[in-house]
Amino acid sequence: MIKLKLSTPPWRSEWELWVHFVIRRRQLGMLAAAGLMGSSSMHSQGTDLQKVRVGVAMRNSMNNLPLVLADQLGYFRQAGIMVDWHDFEVGSFANQALLNGQVDVISGHFEQVLDSNDRGHKLQAFVVQGRTPQISLGIAMRHLASYQTMTDLKRFKIGISAYQTATHAMANVWSLQAGLNPLEMQYVEVGSMMTAMDALRNGAVDGLCHMDPLMSWLEFKRDLRVVADTRSVQSSNLWLGGALAATCLYAKADYLNQKSAQMQGMTDGVVRALRWLLTAGPTDILRAVPSNAWIGDRAFYLGTFDKVRDSYSPDGLFTDELLQTAWRSRALRLGLPRINAVDRTALLAAYTNLAVKKIKKRQNS
Repeated sequence: MIKLKLSTPPWRSEWELWVHFVIRRRQLGMLAAAGLMGSSSMHSQGTDLQKVRVGVAMRNSMNNLPLVLADQLGYFRQAGIMVDWHDFEVGSFANQALLNGQVDVISGHFEQVLDSNDRGHKLQAFVVQGRTPQISLGIAMRHLASYQTMTDLKRFKIGISAYQTATHAMANVWSLQAGLNPLEMQYVEVGSMMTAMDALRNGAVDGLCHMDPLMSWLEFKRDLRVVADTRSVQSSNLWLGGALAATCLYAKADYLNQKSAQMQGMTDGVVRALRWLLTAGPTDILRAVPSNAWIGDRAFYLGTFDKVRDSYSPDGLFTDELLQTAWRSRALRLGLPRINAVDRTALLAAYTNLAVKKIKKRQNS
């Protein structure tokens, strides 16, 4: 296992706005909440808000956009929820915090639920945010001449956020599809988006398997060329055989059983944000997303959003297609002999549509 210790990058000015966003996010959230007090529903004004400790890795990545919007647009408060944000560098750290009881709910990939349950834990996902991983694989421009096909990946050091994360999982899938052994790949843990950029630019890695907006930013700056991606439903069909349950909210099953109001409130907020995204125009996006997240270039941010727009779930529901594709992707990654042989018991234990269906029933009544 290769680990990388990264220093402060000399090009930090390019990401000054982004850094400011991360540092000031909690203060901005408090100000936004104060501004929403006058316009939020009677429910949030007349009762105490239920605090939910939410763990998230790389909160400003595009796959967490529905969750962030639900907070920014006041949907959580209107559902009686106050989010207590807990930020982590990578998803595996957030998942461990959930298992340790340090957070209540995680925004992460559905395969992490399956992996954790396979190790004896009892986690359950309850609302889908994304139906593609939104992960891309890119080769540094300085090495592009040496790259012809995916089999060339074995000669390159590929940066992933960390082992046992979604980026690691997707890198393994691409390696297997190229006929390579993931155990023989030169993976380097590069952490969050900022340190990943540093690793690529200083030559510590030859390519990256990571998320947007980082990968789009590096394309924009001509630091790398993306050779495979799962940003859209079309690209997910190409590489994974269909749309799948990707980013979702999940928690310990016991927590969801005991805190049904919190589960419902979180689901209400995210589903409202997903529906908002279906019709939101460029001006709507720029008004709702804090300007600090634009990386100083709103045209770039809107272009990145367009790449991933259809990857968001329209309604938060776990469908058979999303679940079965996620199962096949994981089975391929783990080298299971029969990737289409779904363990129904394990799959049913890993998710619930209860809260989403309550929203649909409420709308139809």
